[in-house]
Amino acid sequence: MITCSPIQPGKMQAPLAKVLLVEDSKFLRLATERALARAGYDVTTAADGEQALQLARQKLPDVILLDLLLPKITGTDVLKALKADPATRAIPVVILSGMSGKNAERLRKDGAFAFLGKTDLALEKGSAALLQAMSDILQKLHVEVPVTPLAAK
Repeated sequence: MITCSPIQPGKMQAPLAKVLLVEDSKFLRLATERALARAGYDVTTAADGEQALQLARQKLPDVILLDLLLPKITGTDVLKALKADPATRAIPVVILSGMSGKNAERLRKDGAFAFLGKTDLALEKGSAALLQAMSDILQKLHVEVPVTPLAAK
């Protein structure tokens, strides 16, 4: 099924980029989900590692934003499980973590596509850095980036 959203009466946009956001902090999950959805992304969220694996297989998103410190199954173990599963191995996983980037190289070896530090994104100051980072990542992946009045600002 292809999801299209009207931009203007009579005009349709390409299917939205599907994002699975995996974050256990309710505040960060809701704020990030809201920012991405307002920018035109089709966002699904998970609050723990088990739910992340289930939703990744079910939704097959274009990209997964994955926190490392998660209940039930750690983000590192989720990453390894995603990359071991033929159904999800091709989905790019972007680590979204408050931990330092010094683990970024090890995470890339485990299959992560990119590493975004929560402190670098300064989410408490707004969503501009997050939206720019998502746009950059999706362009590298050759995935359609939503263009909405809010995302263009």
